[in-house]
Amino acid sequence: MPQTNEQVAYRCVLMRGGTSKALFFHESDVPPPGPERDRMLKRAMGTPDHLQIDGLGGSRLVTSKVALVRRSTRDGADVDYTFAQVDVERDLIGYTANCGNISSAVGPFAIDEGLVAAVEPVTTVRVYNTNTDSILAMQVPVSHGKARVHGNYAIPGVPGSGAEILMDYTDTVGAKTGKLLPTGLAAEVIALESGGALEVSICDAANPCVFVQASTLGLTGHESPDALTGDIALMDAVSEIQAKAGERIGMWPDWRSQHKPGIPLMVLVAPAGDYRDATGAMHEAGSMDVRARLVFLGKCHDSMAGTGALCAAAISRVPGSVVHRLLGDNGAQAQSLRIGHPLGVMAVRVEVEPDRPGEPRDIRLRSLGLARTARRLMAGEIYLPDLSREAG
Repeated sequence: MPQTNEQVAYRCVLMRGGTSKALFFHESDVPPPGPERDRMLKRAMGTPDHLQIDGLGGSRLVTSKVALVRRSTRDGADVDYTFAQVDVERDLIGYTANCGNISSAVGPFAIDEGLVAAVEPVTTVRVYNTNTDSILAMQVPVSHGKARVHGNYAIPGVPGSGAEILMDYTDTVGAKTGKLLPTGLAAEVIALESGGALEVSICDAANPCVFVQASTLGLTGHESPDALTGDIALMDAVSEIQAKAGERIGMWPDWRSQHKPGIPLMVLVAPAGDYRDATGAMHEAGSMDVRARLVFLGKCHDSMAGTGALCAAAISRVPGSVVHRLLGDNGAQAQSLRIGHPLGVMAVRVEVEPDRPGEPRDIRLRSLGLARTARRLMAGEIYLPDLSREAG
């Protein structure tokens, strides 16, 4: 890597994937896993600092992300991909989960960087995600040897339209725990230290998530992300629920050791209803099946995490679950789940294997996927102060 007398240059690409942005690196261009890598990636983002003014982060969790990609030697995969979520104010970086939005940019990155041979008009890229030990496949439109950008597919939260990238997450069911329902239950009760108790559903598809009806926390389901994040008592309760759910599925031995965890993601769900999104656009109840707000690392997501939406679609097909009961049997028969979130309505494809027994633990998904758009924004070098000369 090039080096000046005081700074080191690292090759990188800034990409938008879905409603998130990340710095993409060839894994060979960054230090090996460990403290040096963590320090380098946090420095690249400008963490910890709520403005991330001395790095390339955008002061939001959705713009403080990293993707590390390499050509795969694994059967059934073209590239290996590691996702890193860099906190903003806290001096933290996590590798425990995947990001569905950023995943959508991995295929275009791999094609444009020559890691995968371009095949027109569509190239299938099989991606092994190291965070969840699972493979996802994506169909990337290609033209003249590069990933296409222009198209008429639009997603809420991203201006304009782009080339549609189809992503198949069927093989990510049980990615962390080995089961769609890690506890074997469609719904269960978590007691809070305050003395209350909440019914939740815990599901593992794309990422582990815990689902709660918004009304049980005194919410309507159409609150803004800033309002939810600013409610300290609510975020403390959400953090407790996440930590206790994580303990139940074996992520850690004692929930008290966790504060504002990333996963399991918390998804607050509510019945379909009219609401205005963050841009002021009106969405009618008939355009969606449920409304949802997602919380991770102590903050409400500005839109909807792709993996959270996928997990919501999966649990919506499990009779007796928190989400299934909002839909009813008729709503759960459709081939997609339409989720109203702070920036609009997104649809997730979901189908259940026919002729399966009716018990929740016997549910098998035939398909689970969503469409995103992605775009290469910048390619070049990021300069970081020589870490060996910095204190700490």
